[in-house]
Amino acid sequence: MKKLHTLVMLLLTVPLSAASSDIDAQKIVRDAIDHWRGVSSYSELTMVIHRPDWERSMTMSAWTKGQDHSLVRVLEPKKDRGNATLTDTNSMWSYSPKINRVIKIPSSMMGQSWMGSDFSNKDVARADDIVDEYIHRILSTAEVDGHTIYEIESIPHEDAAVVWGREVLRIRDDHIVLEHSFYDQDNELVKRLTTLNITEMGGRMIATKQRMLRADSPDEWTELRVIMADYDVDLPDTLFTRSSLRNPRN
Repeated sequence: MKKLHTLVMLLLTVPLSAASSDIDAQKIVRDAIDHWRGVSSYSELTMVIHRPDWERSMTMSAWTKGQDHSLVRVLEPKKDRGNATLTDTNSMWSYSPKINRVIKIPSSMMGQSWMGSDFSNKDVARADDIVDEYIHRILSTAEVDGHTIYEIESIPHEDAAVVWGREVLRIRDDHIVLEHSFYDQDNELVKRLTTLNITEMGGRMIATKQRMLRADSPDEWTELRVIMADYDVDLPDTLFTRSSLRNPRN
């Protein structure tokens, strides 16, 4: 029986040189990004930041349009209400109503924490540079609960302006990212994003709970929990402007 179990596991985990050789790894990554964003989207979510001695949460609204535009605005708690982040093509701005200023985030700060969470500014921007600035290959495939799971290694081109030495993704055949691991230049795991729950929202299956966990601090993590999501909504271009960032009525 033990030998049979081992044989089954070997059959379910297939190397690239076999059944996966005709699959485009770059396309799988691209489709996952397109699936998450859609043509456009509106969502409401809660971000929970957990530390060993405290925990806090924020409720936010988020809009996306195409590959280049996104806006995230904090609704609760009251002391953080109005804080917002705008991404427009390759630029990112933040707004704080307390100081009534729009501040451009320099590229040197894209790797820093976003609103004190374990997500970086780059993570929030969800830029698709991983598609074109990385070389992708399928490490293995597996059949789990009727789905094919692709394990993909993404290594940046030598001239790519990225901080990671490599990234490893586990993507389900319906384009849901189950896991996303980030490694430094010494091939040490730095952090990992794991999908904890998948639900149908807005006419598609999406990850509705994801946890970002730093490898060196297992007791510290940040979760994003989607409350609602709608896709292919009609959003004006004026929504994704610095004027709108400062004044939501515009």
